[in-house]
Amino acid sequence: MGDLFVDAALTDAGDGSYRCALSLDWEIWGPNGGYMAAIALGAARAATRRPVPANATVHFLSAASFDEPVTVTPVIQRSTRVATSVRVSVTQGDRPILEAMVWALDDDLPGLHHDGPPPPVAAGSWADHPNTDARWAASGRERPSTYRFWDNFEQRPPMWVDDWEQRSGLDPVYLDWIRFVSADAADPWAEAARLLLLVDLGAWPAANRMHVQSDFIAPSIDVSCEFHRLVQHSGWYLLRGESPVAGGGLVASHQEVWDDRGRLLASGISHLLCRPIR
Repeated sequence: MGDLFVDAALTDAGDGSYRCALSLDWEIWGPNGGYMAAIALGAARAATRRPVPANATVHFLSAASFDEPVTVTPVIQRSTRVATSVRVSVTQGDRPILEAMVWALDDDLPGLHHDGPPPPVAAGSWADHPNTDARWAASGRERPSTYRFWDNFEQRPPMWVDDWEQRSGLDPVYLDWIRFVSADAADPWAEAARLLLLVDLGAWPAANRMHVQSDFIAPSIDVSCEFHRLVQHSGWYLLRGESPVAGGGLVASHQEVWDDRGRLLASGISHLLCRPIR
């Protein structure tokens, strides 16, 4: 089990860049993309010194390995009285891993206030649903082996399929109550790192519901997340991912994250690129 804030911690290299040793606790097809994006977000925080991140857009360029630390370099693009834009490059040796763009703001800025539609009614409350361990025990089936990445969460999915290998007729929608097993986020940037990881997470589980037999994996090539509320709450997040279309080697997805009080915390989009399974 990992701790996102500990495992994404940066060491100042003294030359305007940072180093981060990658943790195997976030392994899924290699280091999870949301985990790598959280590392970039930490460098944006250090560079901007603003209290609140507004958004993050990340292009994943290649998969990192766990064998050596990555180098994380932030460069300020624009700074105004209330906001700063920063570009963050993550490399490993000579290999580019990702490029990220982040806007950060001062807090408590004046502006418009409104809320849109509530979360999906079908989700209910996290307390209405057993967790995945209880689901597997009740089904009488052996839990399939999973990547270490999933050990970082407790999950209480409202939608459950006992015989996953024989699924059929499922919509490409992923709905899950999910809680980080580690301690709650301590500040807005730490909360944003969690939300960015969750928005990146929702794409493949949504698309995979429609494809029983597939010769492909589909890693993220980009994710863009808007942070709406960076608040303290009980630790349960409702993640809804939807894949409205796939074709031409690409899988599109939309994600939303609510808290257990029905407040929209973050939303975003991402693209997956299909790769043949070798």
